[in-house]
Amino acid sequence: MSTTSTGSSSPPSGPPPVPHRPAEVARALARLRVVPSKQLGQSFLWDPFVADAEAALVGSGPGPRVVEIGGGLGLLTEALLRRGLGPVTVIERDRRLAEGLVHAFGDSVRVVVGDALDVPLPPADVYVGNLPFSVGTPILERLWAEGIPRFVGMLQREVVDRLVSPPGSRVYGRLTIVAAYFGRVEGFQVVPSSSFHPAPAVEGRLLSFDRRRELGTLPGFPALERLLDALFSARRKQLKNLLPRVVRPNQDPAECASAAGWPDGWAALRPEQLAPEEFFRMAAVLEELPAKGPRPRLARQA
Repeated sequence: MSTTSTGSSSPPSGPPPVPHRPAEVARALARLRVVPSKQLGQSFLWDPFVADAEAALVGSGPGPRVVEIGGGLGLLTEALLRRGLGPVTVIERDRRLAEGLVHAFGDSVRVVVGDALDVPLPPADVYVGNLPFSVGTPILERLWAEGIPRFVGMLQREVVDRLVSPPGSRVYGRLTIVAAYFGRVEGFQVVPSSSFHPAPAVEGRLLSFDRRRELGTLPGFPALERLLDALFSARRKQLKNLLPRVVRPNQDPAECASAAGWPDGWAALRPEQLAPEEFFRMAAVLEELPAKGPRPRLARQA
């Protein structure tokens, strides 16, 4: 999709209010001739208390440059502006919704029409957004790879639960470790499906992400991803059967494990029983090894 800015213009007199009830959302969508797409995961948050909770996580007062992904009908945008945050730029892929945001907020926001998966990302101090559940994880991974310093928003509850899960839990895995590599994730309140229109089949959950300051001291991300792809390709196997897949044929996996500071008895453990830092240390040990397998999905090193 091409990327264009709507530009700034004063809103016409009497723009329609931001919808705060499911029926108001339905009327606003009908007025804009937008039919929510299940394929795009379009469900529109209508609960202003949830939007205000998200804005509160960002802070208050002017200064921080804020970029919102997926402005929709403007509920979160309204909450951000009410707290005096800004300047605010909104990325919205649907031109009809983008025009509605300009109509509602005028010069208070800059609206960019484009897809958050490929549009050039404006510089900002914090990114915010209720990410579409269907593509929320790829968008978040792109923000990590692009080096954004902070993100506050909402994803599908299942994804947030994975992001904040401890080692040994049922949902701990590759995504948890990648998130820990780039920074710190905190999970907050669960948002019921009834807070959206149309109501999705799953719940949402608020989260925040703050980027590591010492990222440059960690091994390169491609080395870590090769390690994770190899170890989590068969996560129920013990590490003694998995680690040989990523070392050179003439290298002793036990020596690599020792160099990485893995615990005694590592050979009988499974990947989900290791902490993120233990994967980072192993990736540093293996970093000089030739790449194996497909090109890393997060190819850009921040």
